[in-house]
Amino acid sequence: MQSDVVASRSADQRDSSQSRNGGSPLDAVSLAIIEQLQEDGRRPYAAIGKAVGLSEAAVRQRVQKLLDQGVMQIVAVTDPLTVGFRRQAMVGVNVEGDVESVADALTAMSECEYVVMTAGSFDLMVEIVCEDDDHLLEVINRRIRAVPGVRSTESFVYLKLKKQTYMWGTR
Repeated sequence: MQSDVVASRSADQRDSSQSRNGGSPLDAVSLAIIEQLQEDGRRPYAAIGKAVGLSEAAVRQRVQKLLDQGVMQIVAVTDPLTVGFRRQAMVGVNVEGDVESVADALTAMSECEYVVMTAGSFDLMVEIVCEDDDHLLEVINRRIRAVPGVRSTESFVYLKLKKQTYMWGTR
């Protein structure tokens, strides 16, 4: 594929590469490494290197750089039910005032696994993972609604998880 020389391209080449890969500041090799790890987060660096045209050491360095820059994480994804979390919900939050300060407060709560600022009916969408209904009620009623600036919430309780994937690639 490509060699590590890709990293020394000029700014003009990087800019044209960004327009081809959706504006990503990453080169084609880094994107290919990410796709390999999305398929299997435990894939050996030697196998990744063979697939993308780099040495094992070069892949190791690139992966570490991607981790250090916060571009990606390598984690174990579980089914919440099998590890004791029987209740999940998406909560739409309407905010008065500064949305970012409310988002920061919710991000600090361990039960809030996903917090995103949105346009539309809600200012924030928050995914919550709880042990049971009592825990969910406590998180929504006593903690989320108590955050200064939270005007209202609407809960969407998950009945059954049909699909959870992180395989969207880098397109």
